[in-house]
Amino acid sequence: MRGNNMTPENTVFISDFDGTITDDNIFAYTDKAYFDERALKPWREYLAGQKTHFEALREMFAQIRVKTDDLNALIDGIRLDPDLDAVWELCVEKGIKLFVCSAGNDYYIRRLLGNRLQKYGVTLISNKGEYSPETGLVMTAPDKNAPYYDAEVGISKYKLAKSQKDAGHFVIFAGDGPPDLAPARIADVVFARKLLLKKCLKDGIKTQKFNGFKDIGNYIERM
Repeated sequence: MRGNNMTPENTVFISDFDGTITDDNIFAYTDKAYFDERALKPWREYLAGQKTHFEALREMFAQIRVKTDDLNALIDGIRLDPDLDAVWELCVEKGIKLFVCSAGNDYYIRRLLGNRLQKYGVTLISNKGEYSPETGLVMTAPDKNAPYYDAEVGISKYKLAKSQKDAGHFVIFAGDGPPDLAPARIADVVFARKLLLKKCLKDGIKTQKFNGFKDIGNYIERM
């Protein structure tokens, strides 16, 4: 184990949302449903280093012009990990503090998680989201003086993980994408898949088996 001494009561579990708690990024769902090749220009500009991740997503989401019920129906069709509730319940039993940290926005995250945030005492740290058919899905970054603000993605998972490490906590982190690499570098235990797993393997960052939240639950059960 790396970092601080591990006890369940001294542990925090920080999870990415899109592609980690869900089966895929919301961008993949909206891409298929709403965006043509022309509408994908902001994302191509991000990949070319011409826009930040936040700017690209903000411009993409703002292009959505459908009835609110239609967007909500698409969001409701996004699959959550089937073992999410069991793992969060286990964390509550063991006294592990829970965070969801996302560079997406809370419009769809809150809708998908429903009452789980309150039920399991989960702290959600994300960009804000508001939707109307007239304005699209408007994504707003936190204030620049907010503790976890980051100009590239709006929300810095690294700053959250570091703040917990600095407070003496043992940090478990789960993620799937390039923005998750920085927190993975400093976490005590890393559950990585997809692009994050490739980057961790390339950089020699030790990771745990992560096919789903059941793997995380198995680890926590042994603590």
